[in-house]
Amino acid sequence: MDTCDVLIVGGGPAGSSCAWKLRDSGLDVVVLDKQVFPRDKVCGGWITPAVLSELEIDPCEYAHKRVFQPITGFRIGCIGGEMVDARYDQPVSYGIRRREFDEYLLRRSGARLLEGIILKTLDRHEGGWIANGELRTRLVVGAGGHFCPVARLTGAKSSGEQVVVAQEAEFEMDTQQRAGCAVSPELPELYFCSDLKGYGWCFRKGSFLNVGLGRLDQHRLSEHVSSFLRFLKSAGRVSFEIPHALLGHAYLLYDASSRKIADDGMLLIGDAAGLAYSQSGEGIRPAIESGLLAARAIAEAQRKYSREGLEVYGTLLAQRFGAREYWGTKLGRHLPLRLIQMLGKGLLGMPWFARDVVISRWFLHAGEATLEC
Repeated sequence: MDTCDVLIVGGGPAGSSCAWKLRDSGLDVVVLDKQVFPRDKVCGGWITPAVLSELEIDPCEYAHKRVFQPITGFRIGCIGGEMVDARYDQPVSYGIRRREFDEYLLRRSGARLLEGIILKTLDRHEGGWIANGELRTRLVVGAGGHFCPVARLTGAKSSGEQVVVAQEAEFEMDTQQRAGCAVSPELPELYFCSDLKGYGWCFRKGSFLNVGLGRLDQHRLSEHVSSFLRFLKSAGRVSFEIPHALLGHAYLLYDASSRKIADDGMLLIGDAAGLAYSQSGEGIRPAIESGLLAARAIAEAQRKYSREGLEVYGTLLAQRFGAREYWGTKLGRHLPLRLIQMLGKGLLGMPWFARDVVISRWFLHAGEATLEC
C-alpha cells in the first residue's frame, strides 16, 4: 500500500498552493485529482498582483505562451442601465485562462501527482486515513471545490446550503467574432441584476471571450442567463450568438458557509471550505490564501494532526477574512426589493462608488496587504 504524509484532494489553485508551500517541509505530499491536467474549468478568470506576489510568480515567465491580459479598469452598472468606467493608472488585475493557470500551479507544486483518479472512499485507520483502499495518509486536505469529496465523506451536507449558482462559457473567437465584440480587453464589463442578487460579466482576454452570470437566488437561473445574453447582443456588446453551451458551477460565499473546516486529520480549503468573497463571489485569491494558511498550520502542527493540533488553521482564516457574516448581506435580507433596486441603481451610477467601493474594495480587495506566511 502506498503512503504519504499529506494527501491533498483537488489540484486547483487552493490545493496546488498548499502543496507548493509545503515543498520544502520534508513532508511527502500527494495531490489527487479526478481530472488530468490541463483541464477546462469554468471561471471568469482574473488574478490580482497580490496573487502573483503571494505565489512568487514572475509575470514575464508566466505570460510566455499563456493568456495574461492586463486589466486597467472595469465597466460596471445594472443590466439595461447606464455604465460607469472605473479606470486606473496601472494594471490592477490580469485575465488568465484557468486551464493554463491551474496546470502551471500544479506542475510547479513539487508534489507527487495522481491525476484522473476519483476519491471514492475515505476510511479512518490508526489515527489517519486510507483513501480508495490503497493510499494511507496521516492528513487529508479537501481542495475539491464546492462538491469536494473530502467534505462529503467527512459529513458536509450540501443539500441545505445557500449557494451561488452560475453559468458561463469561455471560447476563442474567430476573426469575424473578434470584429463583432465591442468589449475592450483592458476593461471587463460587469452588469448587476436589478435585485442585486447577482451579476453578469463579459470579459475579453485577447482572442478569448468569457461570458456568464451568477446569482445567489437559484430560481430561474437559465432564464436570467438567457435574458442577459440577449441584452448583450441588443446593446451591441457582442453581435453574435454564443457558440458554446454555458456550463454551470456552484460555490459558497464566506458569510454563508457553516462547514467544519478542521477536524482530526482533516482540513478544508478554498471552495470546499466556502471562502469566496461575500461581496463579489471571487474565489481565486481566498482559495490560494487558504492553501497557504493551511500549509502554515500543517507545518506548525509538527506531524500532530489532531483537531487540537490543527485548530490554528481556523484562527488564521478568521484573522485573514474576518467575521463570517458580512453586514451588507445581513442588511440586504431585510430591505424591501424596491428600495434595494433604487439604492443599487443610484450607487452604481456614482463613479466614486463604482471605483472605490465596488471594484477596489469588493472585487480587488486592494486595501488588503499581501499575505505573509
